[in-house]
Amino acid sequence: MDIQLARTFLEIVNTGSFVRAAERLNVTQTTVSARVRTLESQLGRTLFVRNKAGASLTPAGQQFLRYAPTVVQVWQRACQQVALPAGRRALLAIGGEVSLWNPLLLNWLIKMKSLAPEFALRIDVGIPDELMRQVAAGVLDIAIMYRPQNLPGLRIEQLLKEKLVLVTTGDPAKLNETEYVYVDWGSTFSARHDMSFPNLSSPGVHVDLGPLGLGYILRTGGSGYFRMRTARPYLNSGQLRLVPEAPEFFYPVYAVYPVDGDSDLLRPALEALRDVSAVESDEWPIGIGPHPADAAVAANDSTGLRSAAARGTRRPVRKR
Repeated sequence: MDIQLARTFLEIVNTGSFVRAAERLNVTQTTVSARVRTLESQLGRTLFVRNKAGASLTPAGQQFLRYAPTVVQVWQRACQQVALPAGRRALLAIGGEVSLWNPLLLNWLIKMKSLAPEFALRIDVGIPDELMRQVAAGVLDIAIMYRPQNLPGLRIEQLLKEKLVLVTTGDPAKLNETEYVYVDWGSTFSARHDMSFPNLSSPGVHVDLGPLGLGYILRTGGSGYFRMRTARPYLNSGQLRLVPEAPEFFYPVYAVYPVDGDSDLLRPALEALRDVSAVESDEWPIGIGPHPADAAVAANDSTGLRSAAARGTRRPVRKR
């Protein structure tokens, strides 16, 4: 199939209009319409319903939308593999959640420069569902994430565990319940949090994005549970304080990769991931810490959590 057909399809979906898609693609509307007719002819189904408001997907179009991005991405990866830079023998593609770029993916990049300089590297940052889709489709060799899906043909390996700690801008010995900010870290956290703090089950501020909650209490005052790695610079500066004897919750970071993936690619990449994960999961790299005014370097992770009493070894554990 002509890859331009899939790209045109996606542009129409993104813009909601044949006219705007033509403008974005720098072609005529007639060309866009012709490409859609060709694609519909190849698939044997109508993909769009055109009306005064623009274009909407038919049920068949909704189904094709599940695969069109993968078609484009696989083609792009094939082009990158064919056109490798001089001195590189293969392309390794890895993706991770936003909050994992620093320090994990950054340290991994640095490690790979010395461990496997013959590889060209592509790093994508994305949301969990998209990362799982891409690693399952072969667009990514490895995905780094907090809560992977257990899909056939994929191996899940635990790399490390991060922890959530209760911090406050006020007196840590006397928690002000009226200024408590509840961050939704997932259902497991919610259940254990409610058991530990039944009086905080209905807070005045409830957010599902960790950096948003952290930025809020740094500017207005308050307390809440946040990742130690994100909170550490503010603890070091005195802007935040740990609440003594508050329970800590642990949650793991995983590498996901194909069971039958290219071992020549995966072996050094996983070795580097294990090495940088074993060093220290809660520290920022030197000189790369977040600016106090920019707490958005990390994203919320709706993940499973473990209580402090369930602390375990940091050695990678493989799951099938």
